[in-house]
Amino acid sequence: MIYYKTQDDIEHIRESCLLVSKTLAHVASILKPGVTGKKLDQEAESFILDHGAKPGFKGYGGFPATLCISPNACVVHGIPTDEPFGDKDIISIDCGSFMNDYFGDSAFTFAMGGVEDDVMELLVTTNESLYKGIEAAVVGNRIGDVGFAIQQHTEQKGYSVVRELVGHGIGKSLHEAPEVPNFGKRGRGPKINDGLVIAIEPMINMGVKNVKQMKDGWTIMTKDNKPSAHYEHTIAITKEKTETLSDHSLIEEAIKNNPEIRNISLKS
Repeated sequence: MIYYKTQDDIEHIRESCLLVSKTLAHVASILKPGVTGKKLDQEAESFILDHGAKPGFKGYGGFPATLCISPNACVVHGIPTDEPFGDKDIISIDCGSFMNDYFGDSAFTFAMGGVEDDVMELLVTTNESLYKGIEAAVVGNRIGDVGFAIQQHTEQKGYSVVRELVGHGIGKSLHEAPEVPNFGKRGRGPKINDGLVIAIEPMINMGVKNVKQMKDGWTIMTKDNKPSAHYEHTIAITKEKTETLSDHSLIEEAIKNNPEIRNISLKS
């Protein structure tokens, strides 16, 4: 069952999403080589709690942390560790919050200063594909149109789309119908109607599309151990317009002010 949202629902989700964006911006301001995932996770949890909300991920299905922190060949759902980040790492960070009975969800992949140009191109293309998907998410289209736009943009650059993990509806539950794959065919899948709120989140690999789950039951890695990138926005689709409820410009501004993170022009 797809739960279509009222304008009041959308405003509550927006509020939660903006807190997620501010949390990720705070994380970006302290991210540098030598910092650990656990340190970032503690900072994020305190930031969310200080703003009168709760972490959206911690305890969800038993997940033990506030952030999913997934470096390099880790696709998603990485558990924060005490391992310090290095100068050549990329780090995908996914964050959720829960406030006023609604969830917010967004993700961003960060690059340390020593990341190679070919890996940066993976990040740029993945981020671009997120906005291609958003452009296709309009009333009257279908979910397959969103996946097609993401898949076409990334595969024509030689990258591969993870099949096992998808975007999702969001609202009073973190994961609602419909599933939003990052691959698909035009004109296929559920129709996009007025009031649909979804999280679009391309997960794109430099190598093969295949993934493997680690023994912790959460961490998803690329099968060939090549890098993977992940960007996510929560969006609301109405008859009037499609709105992005999360805000990556806050994160990009923090990156500009942090000399330890490689600063490239990402579409916003």
